[in-house]
Amino acid sequence: MPQPVNALIFRAYDIRGIAHLPKSEKTPDLTPGSMYLIGKGAGTHFIRNYGKKIALAWDCRLSSPELTEAFLKGILETGCQVTKIGMAPTPLMYFSVCHEKFDGGVCITASHNPKEYSGVKLVAKGAHSICGDELQEVLKLIQNEDYESGEGEVSEKSFTQDYFDVLTEKNPLKRKLKVVVDAGNGATGPYIRPFFEKLGCEVIALFEKPDGNFPNHEANPEKEANMQDLAKAVREEKADLGIGFDGDGDRVGVVDETGKHYDADLLLMLLARDMLQRKPGEKVVFDVKVSSVLIDDIKKHGGVPVMCKTGHSFIETKMKEEKAPLGGEISGHMFFAEDYYGFDDAMFGAARLLKILSEKEHTFSEFFKDLPKTYTTPEIKAPCPDTEKFRVVSELKKHFTKLYDCITIDGVRINFKESSWGAVRASNTTPNLTIRFEAQSQEELKRIMQIMHQRLQNHPEVELSWDSENFVAH
Repeated sequence: MPQPVNALIFRAYDIRGIAHLPKSEKTPDLTPGSMYLIGKGAGTHFIRNYGKKIALAWDCRLSSPELTEAFLKGILETGCQVTKIGMAPTPLMYFSVCHEKFDGGVCITASHNPKEYSGVKLVAKGAHSICGDELQEVLKLIQNEDYESGEGEVSEKSFTQDYFDVLTEKNPLKRKLKVVVDAGNGATGPYIRPFFEKLGCEVIALFEKPDGNFPNHEANPEKEANMQDLAKAVREEKADLGIGFDGDGDRVGVVDETGKHYDADLLLMLLARDMLQRKPGEKVVFDVKVSSVLIDDIKKHGGVPVMCKTGHSFIETKMKEEKAPLGGEISGHMFFAEDYYGFDDAMFGAARLLKILSEKEHTFSEFFKDLPKTYTTPEIKAPCPDTEKFRVVSELKKHFTKLYDCITIDGVRINFKESSWGAVRASNTTPNLTIRFEAQSQEELKRIMQIMHQRLQNHPEVELSWDSENFVAH
């Protein structure tokens, strides 16, 4: 039986693919027809496993209105009662599910992916991610045309003020801070000014108008290149901090008072130090690509570091298993379970970082002045077809584990020597391999990058547009 949807877009922790757009030359995975079926599959899964009260949000992509309506039509035909919360950051949808005790939630979004993408994030009660094998169960319902049937209901409700009230109550500032916030023309745009003003900040807002063309820069604060407008504004305005968000507001990036960009593992380090003052001996969960500086710092401050597979759903699940109050990824996802619901929330993360800064009289950069010096690359994306990437990583794992001490919970993290490592894994959201390196010297960094580059040359399906000479380490 032919599959009504492309099975490859049901990825490890959400549904994501090329969206139907007028004049697009790319073959779409997500059309009104396929989104209608995904709505029927998701609605059926909700009703059979959790209940029929569902929150629905969407991002500002050009494809979102059409695809959201198609999804809504499908899920209503299964008998679900859907509450539309509007164009909103994904964490606001998560919050709504927890705050209102919905049976599940949906956001039509492709997060930080390029503008031609769309996707679907599904969560159950408590905003617990529907991912992995459970997401494959939704796919099976669609492939088998096994749907519930009923007459659903739709309503609308805003949870914005409740969300703002909870976040500001949990993150009171000791002193007023001047902050530049870059929404990247994404879903956080209408929210950043009222939220940070309510928090008690003087706010300079950049690119706050939602625009699915993302005309100013890619809405991905993980990449330093996307933070240049923010860095310039921080310096010109003499602001205390610059904060950037991704397209759906679940990832945060920061530049300090000088415009210096920080990898998110260093932000997690600051959050961990703060949490461990209140909860000594607790666990902190992070993904396989973080700096060894973070791991050592958690231990130094009395915490227990826990490494996990990359992916927001895997981090969230691991935190529940370990009863960890804090987690995060190098991509900028930050998870808070100490005094919050445990999901990833970039606005909560930004507010907590501002709270920490407000309690000190020094600048943000001062938090990091005593860190040991290492040399790291940003995440390197090496294009590789979805049909080949996991096989390539499996072969790389087999090769490197014979030669080095390796961690293999997600791809392979190769420990070449103390504080010198390289990691490669298959991206769960795009047709890429994701690679990162760290070493204690520029020379050592180049050496280990060359080892990986040489091995990857055995795989012509991987596009190698990088080499060790192209990177300036942080």
